[in-house]
Amino acid sequence: MSQIHAIVWLDHREAKLIGFSSGDGTAVEFHSESPHRQIHRKSGIPGSGHAPDDRHFFDEIADALVDFREVLITGPGTAKTAFERYLRARYPEVASRVVGLEALDHPTDGELLVHARKYFKRIDQLGLL
Repeated sequence: MSQIHAIVWLDHREAKLIGFSSGDGTAVEFHSESPHRQIHRKSGIPGSGHAPDDRHFFDEIADALVDFREVLITGPGTAKTAFERYLRARYPEVASRVVGLEALDHPTDGELLVHARKYFKRIDQLGLL
């Protein structure tokens, strides 16, 4: 395992994973194949108004996280918490390495890597891991 840390940014349509140690990061992108894009709830129509989670999409991301020691999950909406719950249910070994969930809008790969480095540096300084 050459890279220790991973940051995942995701929404319900796409995800970015950047793995890194002390050098440059390696980025991988994932895209949901779910036909559900954006669902709005109209008054008087039953249902939650939310698209179902794309299990295949979550499985692809989870499989890519298997070799990382520490994982930070980020994103702008509810996908990050849905993914974290999915990991706990289906990938407990990966879920045990999740060190945090953070709200983060739509960063570039460079901004995502900078955010991750600051986060993990702070965690390391506090001795939380």
